[in-house]
Amino acid sequence: MKILLLGKNGQVGWELQRSLAPLGELVALDRHPVDGLCGDLSDLDAVSATIRKIMPDVIVNAAAYTAVDKAESDVEHAFLVNGRASKVLAEEAKALDAWLVHYSTDYVFNGQGSSPWQETDDVAPLNQYGESKLAGEKAIIASGCKYLIFRTSWVYGARGNNFAKTMLRLAKDRETLNVIADQIGAPTGADLIADVTALAVRQASQQPQLSGLYHLVASGEVSWHGYASHVIAFAKANGEQLAVTAVTPIDTAAYPTPAKRPLNSRLNTQKLRDNFSLHLPDWQSGVNRMLREVLNK
Repeated sequence: MKILLLGKNGQVGWELQRSLAPLGELVALDRHPVDGLCGDLSDLDAVSATIRKIMPDVIVNAAAYTAVDKAESDVEHAFLVNGRASKVLAEEAKALDAWLVHYSTDYVFNGQGSSPWQETDDVAPLNQYGESKLAGEKAIIASGCKYLIFRTSWVYGARGNNFAKTMLRLAKDRETLNVIADQIGAPTGADLIADVTALAVRQASQQPQLSGLYHLVASGEVSWHGYASHVIAFAKANGEQLAVTAVTPIDTAAYPTPAKRPLNSRLNTQKLRDNFSLHLPDWQSGVNRMLREVLNK
């Protein structure tokens, strides 16, 4: 099996380099050209040429435009990378009879209510980032290629910046942290996403009927406030010297941003767990693993 990975240096892409390597020959690219190969999703012609040159059995697209607030003013570029590029990848996959693996987001929903979103629920994005990711989903599905689309949310990795690291940094200097308490989701590790991807690719390559759209998050749910409180408590229990004495809950309305955020980021993972015979661990176990790695550095 030959696998082309795009976005190799992102949080998920970095973990995918590890998880996909045992499955076959892996060509991993970022946006910088190497040996005439291009993984820059804003250069559609070059990406098409790269796919035709490599002729992969599986294309894994871990590259995306993820600057949620910037997308409100940078609409054209967001749709180029998240929408039009997805269409190109899907068309090339279809021509090669290859699989396309793609990552999407809970931001395709309106973020209301309290029930975990199912794959069949109506979509209604709140912002341009969500619209651009939905455009990518639609283009892939319409192409007729074999695909696995994984919607996920609240993604973190030990490598690079993440919410937990930000909270720890602030907690060293501030006695009080104000954290949003009315947005609910499940912190999901990039390593979990990568491991599930590798397992799903292996199974789907033998069972084409598994092609489809899936929700992929860790189990359980928490607010950003609860997440921050967990991080602070874990760090203190492991000997970190922190100045913070209070983590105060605030509403989303108290922290306005250019892009509107969903309050309900819960995703129902029953379809994924049933179709691939998977167990998804609780969010705390993944966060604790990441924190141990971060705190030991």
